[in-house]
Amino acid sequence: MNASNADRILIFDTTLRDGEQCPGATLNVDEKLTIARQLARLNVDVIEAGFAFASPGDFEAVQKIAQAVGTADGPTICSLARAIKDDIKAAAEALKPAAKPRIHTFISTSDIHLEYQLKKTRSEVLAIAEEMVAYAKSFVDDVEFSPMDAARSDPAFLYQVLEHAIAAGAKTINIPDTVGYMTPEEFGNLIRGIKENVRNVDDAIISVHGHNDLGLAVACFLEAVKHGARQLECTINGIGERAGNASLEELVMALHVRRQYFNPFLGRPVESETPLTNINTQEIYKTSRMVSNLTGMLVQPNKAIVGANAFAHESGIHQDGMLKNKQTYEIMDAKTIGLTDTLLVLGKHSGRNAFRTRLKELGFELTEQELNKAFVRFKELADKKKEVTDRDLEAIVNDEVQQVPELFKLELVQVSCGNQACPTATVKLTNPEGEELMDAATGTGPVDAIYKAINRVVNVPNQLIEFSVQSVTAGIDAIGEVTIRLKYGDRVFSGHSANTDIIVASAQAYVNALNRLYAALQTAENKQVVTSQVANP
Repeated sequence: MNASNADRILIFDTTLRDGEQCPGATLNVDEKLTIARQLARLNVDVIEAGFAFASPGDFEAVQKIAQAVGTADGPTICSLARAIKDDIKAAAEALKPAAKPRIHTFISTSDIHLEYQLKKTRSEVLAIAEEMVAYAKSFVDDVEFSPMDAARSDPAFLYQVLEHAIAAGAKTINIPDTVGYMTPEEFGNLIRGIKENVRNVDDAIISVHGHNDLGLAVACFLEAVKHGARQLECTINGIGERAGNASLEELVMALHVRRQYFNPFLGRPVESETPLTNINTQEIYKTSRMVSNLTGMLVQPNKAIVGANAFAHESGIHQDGMLKNKQTYEIMDAKTIGLTDTLLVLGKHSGRNAFRTRLKELGFELTEQELNKAFVRFKELADKKKEVTDRDLEAIVNDEVQQVPELFKLELVQVSCGNQACPTATVKLTNPEGEELMDAATGTGPVDAIYKAINRVVNVPNQLIEFSVQSVTAGIDAIGEVTIRLKYGDRVFSGHSANTDIIVASAQAYVNALNRLYAALQTAENKQVVTSQVANP
């Protein structure tokens, strides 16, 4: 059986590339590596680790992920590259440590892109596509080609480009709906047209990539599957440019829940219970939470599959049905995605070994230093709460291991407020030089007072554009997660923290965001100094 007729769906995760292009979702190298390891546990087929040529940071991320995650029994590691020799060469270099490397090269094929963006003719684009696929093939065996803006391209020209790309060695041809323009029927017809008109199409896997500008990305992908698409390019929580990408968890669970519907399209018996993807669905919820925490992109409560309300029932009729039989109003078991109410059977007298073992069971692989930090937080939490759940544990571990540059360190936060008092906050921070600085401020509320006091100490201009609080578990002693987003110029920086004391969490989240902002400013200043020295030797 050749690749194009495979009877399962490949999941290509682009959270670390296209997902990171979501405004404010910038990740550092260590955070990308953390997510990549979790994507490997999720068992995705391909991880698009980044755009190696885009920046030294992207190159490093691709290289480190290739080395740490790109093992022989792990996922394929992919780097994006424009159909330009320097891009392809950089991708090949960054991917060298991977056991299964893939170069994903692209060039636009729509007339609007050719005229206004590339300033090239169709014949020039055709020649470039063929030449650059062959060039990528000289470095790696696994090459993927994308005709960018395929959805708005002339079909006849699109078929021609794809045929030449496959002939040059592309093993996967990816069909992007770059601007999220198509309806499901149109997208399905596009894939059918490719199957019927590209003569060598059976020598490659048909992949799809889409955006959610009209809220149709997942529906388009499922329609594409019916017409021969066998690789789906998607992101965790559907994050990505503008309205985002097709959501991995929605696609995977749609194919899981409705596999009897999709089975015939993949040449399987209708009644087959064999999963259509290789995804370990029990890792879905944890992966969603990790990406949300590290990017600062909150998941809306009514988000399918992983939203807080996805398995909540308020209507009396629904509740009555659920009590009698869960299948009356639920089409999937929450446990399938790893969502459980399991209690952590550990208390304040538990030892490090038991703690470490439970973390491994939950999929966390921590360094000794990270384990020590998380264990201290666990002990503190166990003193405050009667019951510590796995979700509590997940929150504190994610909070402790986030790779935020600790330039300013929060040492003390104290607040005085009430309905007859002026909210006043006192903070003490250690600056990057190791000096302890203390200041106080008043505000419209306790959090506003804290942030004003911190700003007086840090003295970094910024605009607070988002402040959100979420409860991790139920009860008055629940851990609260605070997410902060700051704007400086045209860049957005996020901060996240979890604590049973929401005031402390608010202060720490703000300091985390400011540290990211301050680190970015320092990097920019250093680059300017180097540039100046080069220009004026």
